Amino acid sequence: MRKFLLNLVLNGLAALPLAAAQGVGAFLGAIAYLGSSKYRRLFRQNYLAATTQNQLPKNLWGAIFGSGMLLTDSLWIWRNPQKALNLIEVFNWDIVERAINGDHGLLMMTPHIGGFEIMPRMLAQRHKATILYRPVRQHWLNEVVEAGRTFPNLHFVPTNLYGVRQMTRALTRGEAIGILPDQVPSGGEGVWANFFGRPAYTTTLPAKLANRHKSPIIMFVAKRKPCGAGWVISAKQLPPFPEDSLLAATALNQAIEEAIQVAPEQFIWAYNRFKHPSGAELPPNK
Repeated sequence: MRKFLLNLVLNGLAALPLAAAQGVGAFLGAIAYLGSSKYRRLFRQNYLAATTQNQLPKNLWGAIFGSGMLLTDSLWIWRNPQKALNLIEVFNWDIVERAINGDHGLLMMTPHIGGFEIMPRMLAQRHKATILYRPVRQHWLNEVVEAGRTFPNLHFVPTNLYGVRQMTRALTRGEAIGILPDQVPSGGEGVWANFFGRPAYTTTLPAKLANRHKSPIIMFVAKRKPCGAGWVISAKQLPPFPEDSLLAATALNQAIEEAIQVAPEQFIWAYNRFKHPSGAELPPNK
């Protein structure tokens, strides 16, 4: 029954024009912020600390609305992939083609910004891609998520040993892989590295995979345009990661920070990027 109702909601959202879906998202973002003191405290702490440190203009309510649009953008893209692809404006795509034609595969990274779910689909129009994702705990909900993300040329794999092996094989074949680099990894799978001035447990997997296969690394940002007009896609090739895990994680976080600064009101500020995962060592100075 829950699966049926969720699909009903998703189908209703998908039937809306993108601008209307984003309006719903803005409303949900405001409700979440006003209705939960825990959400509000985490959101304000993360957003205000990052904007203050980087001397960015503050637009708290814009970020609150944007957090809700992040959800509805993703759901709308799942159900309307071709419509979404028709609403993108792409810059620097030539660096992507040059990178993936080098026979070492391609490591695609995109933080949770704007229409980030469009990135794998855009890449899959031209190249096969294996995307790492974290399954949700509820089996029925995970089925809905997996069905929503299905798209030709895309292969989604879970964040476990099987998924890592599939990504390794994809790079060996010269294909693309995709990772959301701003997710907190499980204990033992990361290191503490500075992120907006605070220690954040950071994944070491992108550096390990890219260095092992000599794969080029490209950071993508899908910035939301106003009024349901779609997204502007930018691509930036990053230098190779250092072999040292801490230096690599620090470089990764710096690249994520730069990506966020492209559209700071469109990032997932309510996500607890600074939590201490079970099994991880204590952060520095603790």
